[in-house]
Amino acid sequence: MSDPTSVGVFVMAYGTASGPDDIERYYTDIRGGRAPSPEHLAQLKERYAAIDNAFPLLDTTRAQAQGLVDRLNTDADGRIYRAYPGMKHSAPFIAEGLERLRADGITEAIGIVMAPHWSGMSVETYIERVEQDIETNGGPRFTFVREYGSHLAFVRFLAGRVSEALDALDPGVRANAAVIFSAHSLPVRTLEDGTQRCLRCDCEAACRYDGGLRATANLVSAELGGLPFYTTAWQSAGRTADPWWGPPVEDVIVQQAREGRSAVVVCSAGFVADHLEVLYDLDIEAKALAEEAGIAFSRTRMPNADPEYLDVLAAVVRERLIGARA
Repeated sequence: MSDPTSVGVFVMAYGTASGPDDIERYYTDIRGGRAPSPEHLAQLKERYAAIDNAFPLLDTTRAQAQGLVDRLNTDADGRIYRAYPGMKHSAPFIAEGLERLRADGITEAIGIVMAPHWSGMSVETYIERVEQDIETNGGPRFTFVREYGSHLAFVRFLAGRVSEALDALDPGVRANAAVIFSAHSLPVRTLEDGTQRCLRCDCEAACRYDGGLRATANLVSAELGGLPFYTTAWQSAGRTADPWWGPPVEDVIVQQAREGRSAVVVCSAGFVADHLEVLYDLDIEAKALAEEAGIAFSRTRMPNADPEYLDVLAAVVRERLIGARA
């Protein structure tokens, strides 16, 4: 039976191992079904062990989804908003979330990926999975949020986090600190003329994903009255034969030290939750590298299910729904 009074809010995220015993299954899934080498598997397990085998992403995504619909349901528009999480590489998988939507009779839904910047290799792959599943199995009419990295509410939220991280630095180094805005690197194809192009959308490296991160950085700087030193970088590149977008955040930290910066603040603007790429790649590896280079390190707190961030998501979703219904 259909339920025309309810709107499904389909919140999608990358997925995570559920615990140490699930790491191999998870690693195999993100590799497209190819099992990792024993060496790479051991290295990944060591990284998780270094963060006390924390696997918070699923719980965080569920909290983000519920907090989002709680805010949407404060609107007196006659609809009831219902949360449905769907993960790319772990349960509840995207297909499982869509089955729940169908079982509940949802006829209208909006999908949002927990990533602020669009890329053909990231956000668009989630949307394609939804569209392919619905084409095969039927389901609700979907509207999608594809990006919100330049949304004023998100920019103001990040500006607050950058200001907070700068304030956490010793006053003696704060004025000379560089802010590095980062996002997850993606694999690229290097052509004979040296041009790098996205593997998926075949555009030059300075494409919509790169441009989206740079736009976020520029807008946050402007919101703060103009940061003295800021740049963008890429983090958490995978182990593949193809090159990945650079410069890596590690190289930029070293570069900032060589240029005389006294500290770096990393704003991982492409991520919205604590997980391995933040808790290990930044909090352990990047921090140690900064200390080795002789400069202070700070990073912005992740949005997670912070009420201010949930307000941002609600504003983004409301505007997209209004646009879709116009």
